[in-house]
Amino acid sequence: MFRYQILVEYVGTNFRGWQVQKKGKTIQGLVQEKISNLLKEKIILLGSGRTDTGVHAIEQSAHFDCKNKIKDFDKFLNSINHFLSKDGVSILKIRKRNNKFHARFSAKMRVYKYIIINRISRPALENNRGWHIIKKLDLVVMKKGAKKLVGTKDFSTFRASSCRAKSPIKTMKLVKIKSLKNKIEIEFRSQSFLQQQVRSMVGCLKYLGEKKWTLKKFENVTKSKKRNLCAPPAPPEGLFLARVIY
Repeated sequence: MFRYQILVEYVGTNFRGWQVQKKGKTIQGLVQEKISNLLKEKIILLGSGRTDTGVHAIEQSAHFDCKNKIKDFDKFLNSINHFLSKDGVSILKIRKRNNKFHARFSAKMRVYKYIIINRISRPALENNRGWHIIKKLDLVVMKKGAKKLVGTKDFSTFRASSCRAKSPIKTMKLVKIKSLKNKIEIEFRSQSFLQQQVRSMVGCLKYLGEKKWTLKKFENVTKSKKRNLCAPPAPPEGLFLARVIY
């Protein structure tokens, strides 16, 4: 058997997330089906992690095993993307890996980016590619809040009730906020995340930026470990899985 890693870019708007579901269209299901058809053998595609309904990927990582060796990577990419392009999915790269490589378990770091479009006018070009917030956000206090999220902590406050992770303790390596004109980008780096953790943290940072919460309140909510105190999670359309580092 040969093992291959692929990097996948996708618009998540019309999908029910990455992972195969009993009902609804998923990225994993679609790509798995198209590769199986192309290689004329059934393959199982394993991703670096799930992305929820409506979440996008700049570079999702996945791997599959197959019996037949793929000899021409350019030909493979051209062929597979021909079948995927109409669905807003593109395979960016394919590389051969040894059998010890695993898209999920070999990952050392996952990088997510959240985009906020902070202006009065609704976005046209970037519709469904960011969270449109009309009220001007205070970036100075949001950056102070972001620093409070870095480190090894119990992130129960930001954990969805349906989260299956064994422990709520995660190590946030980086939470960085930068802005250009009316676009705010928040980058999160950790080896792994709880379900809805990033969107929940962004929701709380938004409350901070709107001055609904003080920095003290933000810190107390973070430390409380109580989900019911969390601000409403940010919508999925602003979230991008940017990169998986091995």
